[in-house]
Amino acid sequence: MASGRAQAADSEQAWLEAAQAFIQETLCPAGKESNIQLTQLVIDCVKTTWLSQGRNQGFTLPLSYSFVSVLDLRSHQRLPCCSHLSWSSTAYQAWAQEAGLSGTPLPRERLLLLGTLTDLSGDLEQECRNGSLYVKDNTGTLGCELIDLDLSWLGHLFLFPSWSYLPPARWNSSGNGHLELWGVPVPVFPLAISTGPPTPIPVLYPEAASHLLRHSKLRTVQPNLAGKLVQLSALVKSQKKAYFILSLGESSPAGSQAGSHVPILVQVPAQLVWHRALWPGRAYVLTELRLSRIRGYHYHVWTTTSSSHLLPLKPECVRELDLQLELGRPLLEADPKPFPRTGNIHDRKKQKDLVRDSRLLSYTGMVTGVLNQAAGLYELDGQLVLCLSYQRVHGLRHVLRPGVLLELQDVHLLQSVGGGTRRPVLAPCLRGAILLRGFSRQKPETQSSPQVWGASLYEQLIWGHQLGLPLYLWATKALEELVCKLCPHVLRYHQFLQHLSPGNPSLGLQLLAPILESLVPPRVRSRDAYKEILEEPHHCPLQKYARLQTPCAFPTLATLEKEGQRRAWDSFDPKTLLPFPEVSHLTSCQLNQRLAWSWLCLLPSTFRPAQVLLGVLVASSHKGCLQLRDQTGSLPCLLLNKHSQPLTDPRLIGCLVRAERFQLITERHVRSSFPSWKELSATGFVQMQEARVYVQFFLTDALILPVPRPSLHSATSSASAQTEPRLPENPHTGQSRLFLLCHKEALMKRNFCVPSGASPEVPKPTLSFHVSGTWLGGTQKKEGTGWGPPELKGDEKKDQKVLLIFLGSSVRWFEFLHPGQVYRLVAPGGPTPVSFEVGGSSYMSQRPLELAGCTSCLTVQDEWTLELESSQDTPDVPSVNTALPKSSLTDLLSGRSHNVYCCFRPSTYTQVLSFPPETTVSAPLPHIYLAELLRGGQAPFQAVASCHIVSVFSLQLLWVCAHCTSLFLQGRCTHQGSTCPTQTSVSQANIRLLVEDGTAEAVVTCRNHHVAAALGLCPSEWTSLLEFVRGPGKVALQFIGPGAQPESSAKIDEPLTLFLQTLCTSLSVLRPIVLTFELERKPSKIIPLEPPRLQRFQCGELPLLTHVNPRIQLSCLSIREPEHSNSLGAFASCC
Repeated sequence: MASGRAQAADSEQAWLEAAQAFIQETLCPAGKESNIQLTQLVIDCVKTTWLSQGRNQGFTLPLSYSFVSVLDLRSHQRLPCCSHLSWSSTAYQAWAQEAGLSGTPLPRERLLLLGTLTDLSGDLEQECRNGSLYVKDNTGTLGCELIDLDLSWLGHLFLFPSWSYLPPARWNSSGNGHLELWGVPVPVFPLAISTGPPTPIPVLYPEAASHLLRHSKLRTVQPNLAGKLVQLSALVKSQKKAYFILSLGESSPAGSQAGSHVPILVQVPAQLVWHRALWPGRAYVLTELRLSRIRGYHYHVWTTTSSSHLLPLKPECVRELDLQLELGRPLLEADPKPFPRTGNIHDRKKQKDLVRDSRLLSYTGMVTGVLNQAAGLYELDGQLVLCLSYQRVHGLRHVLRPGVLLELQDVHLLQSVGGGTRRPVLAPCLRGAILLRGFSRQKPETQSSPQVWGASLYEQLIWGHQLGLPLYLWATKALEELVCKLCPHVLRYHQFLQHLSPGNPSLGLQLLAPILESLVPPRVRSRDAYKEILEEPHHCPLQKYARLQTPCAFPTLATLEKEGQRRAWDSFDPKTLLPFPEVSHLTSCQLNQRLAWSWLCLLPSTFRPAQVLLGVLVASSHKGCLQLRDQTGSLPCLLLNKHSQPLTDPRLIGCLVRAERFQLITERHVRSSFPSWKELSATGFVQMQEARVYVQFFLTDALILPVPRPSLHSATSSASAQTEPRLPENPHTGQSRLFLLCHKEALMKRNFCVPSGASPEVPKPTLSFHVSGTWLGGTQKKEGTGWGPPELKGDEKKDQKVLLIFLGSSVRWFEFLHPGQVYRLVAPGGPTPVSFEVGGSSYMSQRPLELAGCTSCLTVQDEWTLELESSQDTPDVPSVNTALPKSSLTDLLSGRSHNVYCCFRPSTYTQVLSFPPETTVSAPLPHIYLAELLRGGQAPFQAVASCHIVSVFSLQLLWVCAHCTSLFLQGRCTHQGSTCPTQTSVSQANIRLLVEDGTAEAVVTCRNHHVAAALGLCPSEWTSLLEFVRGPGKVALQFIGPGAQPESSAKIDEPLTLFLQTLCTSLSVLRPIVLTFELERKPSKIIPLEPPRLQRFQCGELPLLTHVNPRIQLSCLSIREPEHSNSLGAFASCC
C-alpha cells in the first residue's frame, strides 16, 4: 500500500516537473525568468477542470494527459483527434457511439492545450487582421473556430478542456491545421467582471437613426446605436479590405414605428472579429458611430470608428437620446428616395413564365453529406442541397463535414432548378450569413484530388463567368463527369483542373466554355457587394432563376459504344431493312447477303440530352488506326480535315478532342439462314450478331486542346496511377532528317525475312506498311530548340530514294502519312548516333528495292517520331506533281472489249473522302434530257427523265427455288438430286425497254417489281399474273423489232403468251412515263466507244440520212405516270 502511494507521488512529481518545463517554454514571455505564479495558476486551472468530472479515481492531477504546444500539433499530429479533459471514458464512448452511426468518430487523445485567444496571426500588425480567430503560444499560432465568442476573451490565456484538431491534408505540406474549440474555455487568469458604465449610455434606436441618415449635413454627430440584430451579412474579403454589414432593428421601449432597421458598416480591421460574436436576435449597443458615404451608393450609412465598441444591450445601462433636444431644433422628415430597380417592366413581363423568384428565409440544419467540397456543395438534413459558392467561406470549409450544425441567415431557397438537380437548394448570397452552431463528432474524410485542384476552377465559374445557380450546379456535375472520364489514368488531376497560366484557363473550363457562352446571358453585370447587401429591392445572382434544361452530357466512351450497340440491335428489323416490293423477289442467298451487313448512324441530337464526344486522341500501335481514349476504354474514330482532306499533322496525337457534331456509326454483321422473305419475322434463323462501333467527324467541328506536360514536382505525381510516355533524358539532343513522301502502301500483315541468329520458330505475319520517298538533304542535329544545318556528303546531287518500313509500334503513324507531304523523321538523343542511311536491310531483299526504284531501306524504330514540315519552308523541295510516282491505282488492265478494270493490289490503300449526310432526306435527282448522258464524265450517275416507251425488247417471268435458284415447276424444284431444305419459291421478272425523249434513245432494264410498273399493272393484277406463271414456271418473250413476231419459250397460242404479247404492244405499255434511272455499272457502256453512225430513215416518200448516237444503257429505279398522262398519251399516239 505504501509502495503504491510512493509510486503515485513520484508520478505526480514527474508530471508537475514536465508541466513546469512546458509552461516556461511555451507560455511564459520569451526572455523572462520562470514565472512561478503563472505555473501555479495553470496547474490549478488544470486540476480544477480535471476534478470537475467527479470520476478522477482518486487522482488530483490528470497523470494520463500530457501538455501539447501549437508546434507539436503542427509537426507531429498527422491524424484528426479530439481531447476532452472533463469527460470520463464512459462519456466519450457514448459520445463516439452516436457519431459512429453515420461515420467514424474522432479518436481521442489525452492532450492538454493552452494558449492565448487572439485575432492576430503571429506578430502581424493590426492592419492585417481579417476576422479570423487563432490560438497562440510561444511556438506559433493555429486557426480555430469557436461557437459563442465573448469579445472580452481576446488576448487572454485559456485552458481549452474540449477541443478537436484537424491536420492539413497530406498533399498540402505547407498548410496549417485547424482547431475546433468545444465549449467554454477556462481562463488561467480571472477575467475582469464588467460592472457597466457609471452613467447610462445615451443611445439612438433604429427609427431615429434611420431619420438621421437622411440628413447628410449632420456629419459631426457620432451617436451610439442600440437595437436587436435583425440582419447580418457575410464577411466580405477582397484584395483591398474586408468588411461586413449588420442591421439593428426593433424600436425603443417607449414604442414607436415597428419594423425600422438601420444598417451599420464594420470595416475597421480590429472589429472584424465581431462577426464571430454576433448572434441574430440578440440586442447590442454600438458606440461612437459616424456617417459615411459608400462610393457608388446613393445614401449615407452608419460606420464604426476605431474607438467604437460592441456591447450587449442592457436596458438599465442605456437611455434613449432625444435627438431634437440635442440638436436644438426639430428634425425634419425626409422620405428616402427609392432605389432604382434593375431591368425594366417589359422584360420582366416577357420572362414571367420562365423566370422564378427565390424565397429568402432563415434555416438551421445539420450537414449530412459532402457532395462536392471544392464546389461548396453539401447536403443538409438529408433533403436539401446547400451551395456556399456565392460566398467566399474558405475558413469555414475546414470544419464543414457531416454532423456540423449551421444557422443560415437570409438564405435563398430555389426549387426545381433543373440541370440534373432534383432537390431544393439553399444558397446564401453576400447579404446572408453562415453561422456555426455545432461541431461534428465525425472524423473528416481525406480530400480527393479533384477537390484539391478544382477549388479555383469552381470559383472562376461563380466570380469570373457569373453563372446562375442552375447552370453552376450543372457545370459542377459536368466537371465531375469529365474528371471520372479522364483522371487519373488518361490525364492527371492538375493537368485537367488547374489553370495553365494567367489568361489561359484549365482544360476543364475550356471544355465547358462553348456551352457556358451560349447559356450565360450577355452583359451580365459584375457583383457589387454593397448593393447586394444594402439595396432594396434585393438583387443578387440568386434572386431570379429559370429552370435549366440539361444542355448536354459527356458520356464515357464505353457508355457511348454500349448505347450505339443497343440502339443498333433494337432497330434491327429485317423487314425494314428489305422493303417489301423488292424482298419478295429475293432468293435465300440474296436475302441473307443483304442482311449480312448494315449500319446505323446516330447523331448527338438523337440522344436526350445531347451527347458531347470527348477523349484523348491516340494512335493505336496495335491496329494502326486513330482512337479516342478515356478511362473506360477507347473508341475508333475517323477524322477528316477541312475540304475532306486527310490528317497530316502528328501533333494531334495526345490532344484532348471535344466534338458536339459527330456521327456515331454502328456496323452490324449478321450471319443468317432465312429460307425466304416470309420467315423474316422469325428470330431463330439468325446464327451470329456482331457490331463494330466508331465515330467520325470533321476536325473543323472539334475543339482541339493540347494537354500540358505533367510537372515534375506535382503534388499528385506519387499517388497518380497514370502511365506517362517516357521522354528522352535530354530533349535538346537528337537527330532528324527530312523526306518527301511519294508513295504509300496499305496497312496489312506481311511476312518478313528472319534475320540471321533469330529464333528458329516460324515467324508470324506482322502488321506493317511501307512508304517510299526521297531524302531532302542530310542528317540534322539538334541545336538548342531548333535544328542545325544538314550534313553535307559527296552524293548530294544523286537521287536519294528511300523505302521506309513501319512495323511494330511505328504503325501508329499510318493515318498521318500521305503522299505529297514533307515529314521530319526524328530520332531521340542517345549515347550512339543514329544513321538514317543504313538500317533494317535484313527485312527486305534487294529485288523489291530495285522494283521500287529505291537505293536504301530503313526500318523506323519504335521510339522515333514524325513531324510535319511545310514544303514552302523547306529548300530544294521538288514539285509534288513531278516528284510523285504514278499511284498503284493506275496499274490498270485494258482488254480488247475496251472495258477498264481496276486491279486492287496489296499495295493499294483506300482513303475516305467524305462522310454520309447527317439528314436522311436526300436532294431530288436532276431532271435531264437523255442526250445529256452522252457527255461522259459530266453526266449524273442517277437522274430523272420524261420519256416515251417505244417498244419492248424482251420480257421474262419465272419462279425459281429460293434456295438453289433452279426453276420451280408445279410446286417443286427442278434441280436434279436437289436436297433443298425447303420447297419455297420466289418470283423473278425482267423487261428490256426502248425509250426516247426526242433527244436520244436508251435501253432500260427493269427488274422484279419495276416490271409491274413498266407494264402498267396494279399490285393485284401483278400478283394474279405471277400466279398464272407459276404453272408453266417460266414465260419468256423476245421481240426482234417493231412489227416482228415475238419469240416465246412457251406455246404461241397459249392464252398467257397471247395476253403478254398483246399487252407489250398496246398503248398501256407504249406510253409516256417519268423514268428514274441510274447508269449501267460498266463505265465503258456509258461513254460511246464509236462515233455516231449514219442511218437512213424513210419519212413517207422522202428518205432522210442522219447521224445516230449509240443507245444508252440504263437501269430502272422507278417508273411513274406523268401528271398529264392523257394529253401526253394523245400527243404520243398522234405522232
